[in-house]
Amino acid sequence: MRVFIDGNVILDVLQNRKPFVIDSALIWKLCEAEKLEGYVSSLTFANLVYVMRKELTPENIDDILKKLLLIFRFADLTADDLNKAASMHWIDFEDAVQCMIAKRIHAYYIITRNIKDFNQSPITALSPSEFLLKM
Repeated sequence: MRVFIDGNVILDVLQNRKPFVIDSALIWKLCEAEKLEGYVSSLTFANLVYVMRKELTPENIDDILKKLLLIFRFADLTADDLNKAASMHWIDFEDAVQCMIAKRIHAYYIITRNIKDFNQSPITALSPSEFLLKM
């Protein structure tokens, strides 16, 4: 099953955010074991580096990217994604972009802890714990 992983799920693991890290790490493991096709947008990686910038050296960034590439597939951001996201008129433009990328790659679910931000999404958004209950 192809799923789109939102940045907060990645950060839960990278920053050991309790109590969320447990379910988010299980999502990572399912992707690593190829029980899920886990996609992350290239925009997400840029956002991760921005959020963690005080914690990271250039070597850390390189190491994290290499590890993420072993577990997840990266979906590029296209101009068409931006145009479609802009036409959605969501309050949070970045979430609209993520939604459009998820739609373009034909994701079955968006896995995020910010469900409310995707309430207008044509793709069902589930928290990691909700998704794990469906497995």
